Amino acid sequence: MRFMSRTGVALVVAMSIAFPLLQACAPTATRESTGEYLDDTAITAKVKTSLLGDPLVSGFAISVETFRGRVILSGFVNSQTQIDRAVALARGVSGVREVQSALVMKSR
Repeated sequence: MRFMSRTGVALVVAMSIAFPLLQACAPTATRESTGEYLDDTAITAKVKTSLLGDPLVSGFAISVETFRGRVILSGFVNSQTQIDRAVALARGVSGVREVQSALVMKSR
């Protein structure tokens, strides 16, 4: 009988510790779960690789941020054609749900 009470106490203590830790892994409206973060990191890397591999936009410093599959491009380019190309390249990456452009044309 005494063994059962120690086991029960150990179980309650373990669950008391584990439950708050598991809640920290759950996504919220402004925070991603670990899996979502890793997915977004992979999407960001793929978009950057795609941009760097394209001769029309590769020479520009285009920042890429991803949150829950939504990609935001920012930076400066020379033309609307380059903006359109960067957006098209980002949309072509697997896992991208939406692309928002904050790209700005440099004034000449």
